[in-house]
Amino acid sequence: MRRVVTRADPLSFEQLVLPHLNSAHNLARWLVKDSTLAEDVTQEAALRALRYFPSYHGGNVRAWFMRIVRNVAYDFLASRSGNPETSFNEGGSGEEGPQALSVPAPDDDPEAALLHSEGVQLLDRALRALPAELRECLVLRELEGLSYKEMAEVMGVPIGTIMSRLWRARQALLGRSAEGMHS
Repeated sequence: MRRVVTRADPLSFEQLVLPHLNSAHNLARWLVKDSTLAEDVTQEAALRALRYFPSYHGGNVRAWFMRIVRNVAYDFLASRSGNPETSFNEGGSGEEGPQALSVPAPDDDPEAALLHSEGVQLLDRALRALPAELRECLVLRELEGLSYKEMAEVMGVPIGTIMSRLWRARQALLGRSAEGMHS
């Protein structure tokens, strides 16, 4: 359940913001594509949120916090030397990512497990290939369940832009999915 507050109460930071740490880490991981860096982004975002929480004047706490996470992630990417577009499986701890999702159920036969694993890898490659603004739209909507209005707050763009980016992201995934089936 999303909680909307009317004003910031410093005593309620733990109750209002900290429950969103998993969502924050998930968004950070998909934006920076490195689970270790995502931990740093999440920690820095939580520190900034704590620092600025007394000036928070109400509204959707989750959207407010996710916007901080987004800004910190892009700050980290901008300040990083080298290629910021590495996979979160290439350079990080390697404990998170598609391999963690592809563990077969005990009742799956080996062929079904292989097909599932290939599907997860195809989806991961398709998501990683998307431009950041399209990828973050999909993560916020499909994985985190934010409304268009909340996404607009997080990303700082009009709802029409959100809808357009989400449509383009879905079309790109469908196109990549079709390519993967034919290759």
